[in-house]
Amino acid sequence: MAYNVLMIADPGIDDSFAIMYALLNPKINLVGIVSGYGNTPKEQSVKNTAYLLRLGKREDIPIIAGTAGPLSGESIQYYPEIHGKEGLGPIKPPDTIKNVNVYDINKILEIVNQYKGDLVIVSVGRLTELALMFILYGNNALKDVAAFYIMGGAFLVPGNITAEAEANFYIDPIAANTVMEKAHNIYLHPLNITNKAIITPDIINFLSENSPTPFKPLLKPAFDYYFKAYQKNVPGIHGAPLHDVLPLMALTIPDLVKYFPRRVTVEEFGNAKGKSIADFRPKPDKEPPESLDYIGMEADIQKFIVNFMEIFLQGDFHKK
Repeated sequence: MAYNVLMIADPGIDDSFAIMYALLNPKINLVGIVSGYGNTPKEQSVKNTAYLLRLGKREDIPIIAGTAGPLSGESIQYYPEIHGKEGLGPIKPPDTIKNVNVYDINKILEIVNQYKGDLVIVSVGRLTELALMFILYGNNALKDVAAFYIMGGAFLVPGNITAEAEANFYIDPIAANTVMEKAHNIYLHPLNITNKAIITPDIINFLSENSPTPFKPLLKPAFDYYFKAYQKNVPGIHGAPLHDVLPLMALTIPDLVKYFPRRVTVEEFGNAKGKSIADFRPKPDKEPPESLDYIGMEADIQKFIVNFMEIFLQGDFHKK
């Protein structure tokens, strides 16, 4: 049985790998992609999503236009040194991809109602769109979603934007805290495990020669750009972490990640803005069961690498 998945992404190189992975994985039925600001401005994000869907011959999948910035209204810093000016490293989506047909944010509710109780939301971008659902439609807006698989946060390890904060939480901490407090059945994939989800140039070189998928020409140029950025930021690193693939894979391989149930909150302001907080003492304070989130703290990285290769090497990519 395939999982019905609504993705929230901001492609971005690792988001793009996550979208490709979702399109190729027979255990995932991608029913929509919410594409907003994050690694690139919203318009570029939508264009990149449309490009990936066209390559995958899946233009039937609806693209939902996400938000243009965080709930705070603060201006956004983009990261062209990591993802390239266009978001796909050196790759520029063709000029034929313009006037993309997009849905407004209400389409999220339509999809939730269509797949009532049988939909997983996988968020690998900022959490602004999800928070907006609760702001616009109330605390029960997403009660019919089966689970939320989220890439975000960093617990007792360094952040990647500030000393303590991970990017998805830092850029819109108000949204991140809203989602962590109001959504239910959250499986969180923080830097603790996604930093270890490293794919090496050797693997990408092999896939770029042998992958039978339509994404084959993208793999090496996009990855090489991303890897170079990581080599500057993390001297001595032997590959690049594909943070955003991990939550999707964790959904399809239940024993990939070991989760700890804790209540997660996110600092919204001040020097610790974007910091994710949970009580990891041997006897944590008692919290109401419904407030607990599942924090991924260990992952089987060997299994991650094997599955990543298997999915990009399978021939039957075209699925509906």
